[in-house]
Amino acid sequence: MTSPQFQKIFVSFGKFITLGVVMMAMLCGISDSKCEFEAIFNFGDSNSDTGGFWAAFPAQSGPFGMTYFKRPAGRASDGRLIVDFLAQALGLPFLSPYLQSIGSDYRHGANYATLASTVLLPNTSLFVTGISPFSLAIQLNQMKEFKARVDEFHSSYKNGSTKLPSPDIFGKSLYTFYIGQNDFTSNLAAIGIGGVKQYLPQVVSQIAGTVEELYALGGRTFLVLNLAPIGCYPALLVQLPHSSSELDAYGCMISYNNAVLDYNNMLKEALAQTRRNLPNASLICVDTHSVLLELFQNPTSHGLKYGTKACCGHGDGAYNFDAKVFCGNTKVINGSTVTATACSDPQDYVSWDGIHATEAANKLTTWAILNGSYFDPPFPLHQLCDLNPIG
Repeated sequence: MTSPQFQKIFVSFGKFITLGVVMMAMLCGISDSKCEFEAIFNFGDSNSDTGGFWAAFPAQSGPFGMTYFKRPAGRASDGRLIVDFLAQALGLPFLSPYLQSIGSDYRHGANYATLASTVLLPNTSLFVTGISPFSLAIQLNQMKEFKARVDEFHSSYKNGSTKLPSPDIFGKSLYTFYIGQNDFTSNLAAIGIGGVKQYLPQVVSQIAGTVEELYALGGRTFLVLNLAPIGCYPALLVQLPHSSSELDAYGCMISYNNAVLDYNNMLKEALAQTRRNLPNASLICVDTHSVLLELFQNPTSHGLKYGTKACCGHGDGAYNFDAKVFCGNTKVINGSTVTATACSDPQDYVSWDGIHATEAANKLTTWAILNGSYFDPPFPLHQLCDLNPIG
């Protein structure tokens, strides 16, 4: 059963969005919406990658993108991600991937996230374990290079059109982080929770250090999204060892979710310490974990039907996930050709492919974020921007 607290929060952000639609309709044609943030610069993994990985390694196919884009759009979902909805709410275009050379427009920010990225530098190859070479340190270096090129361009060329932002954009931007999941999950099966916990302090330290370096570049507003409840992921429920006694009443793995909570508390404390060192910064920890946990545990309370079952997969059953054949792939298994296909109703699912969220879940999560109830410390985003409705 959904707790009264969550009922209040989810009802309130529903009313908030409805009010936003009405207000936008009233103001349409009267005045332009305002926002203190003219750009978003995002750092992350597949949860916020808008095409960077597939720009570097072209290969994505359907059914990814089926809901909103009607084609593969570089996102590990059937549609839009949290960062897409956030951009829409701020009245900004979708972020162009930094690695995408054709068709990109960086006047309102850039996205450095790539699928399978980690916070820490990987000690392996993409072609061995599937971990992206574009770790957070690399993404930070890309950001530094981007700023240097922007400054160089505007100092050398006074006229002419450009898809680059103005050099003063960096102090008027929102810097978002949604990364760390692969650091947590990539070694879980091999070394267990205890082994992973040994290096998690380095993960939060790297994130905090990156914020400090971006602050030195002119950044002043940072949103750091914490880790989702991986113990509810269909893929991990299939792949990680556990007994039925280790599942909670909602079918999620207790020990793994508790480990994520420990990490999130560590991240929160590290950001609090960093905040004290950056007196002119707004450094916000965003509790996406609580929102997604609520969706996994009580999907029907929020217009969904399935929590711990993937929309796109193979095998049906409780989880519809088979590690031998991922979403959209075709393999020969035991002499038979099988394809991991998508469901016809992704709007009813929390999980898209066993690991990533559906557009429906991403939208609900963004609504909760925009409501402001999951910011620590409180952050008046609705006062800084006339938030647009997200459709």
